[in-house]
Amino acid sequence: MNERIIIDPEIQHGKPVIRGTRVPITRIVGGFAGGMTKEEIIREYEVTEEDIWAALSYATELIEAEEFHPLPALAG
Repeated sequence: MNERIIIDPEIQHGKPVIRGTRVPITRIVGGFAGGMTKEEIIREYEVTEEDIWAALSYATELIEAEEFHPLPALAG
């Protein structure tokens, strides 16, 4: 994954992108969320299948590392 994804302040304002492109990881994940197929994402953004799996792995790691805090109960 690390060889396919980079974070560079000069590219897309430092958002994680697919190496060698300006395609943010969020665009790939968002494409799936919006109903695009793997083939459509490859064609639309000119990325490889390996790039897609790296993007999904990256997103998974971020979610797993996220800390969740319960909201305080409302007094009523």
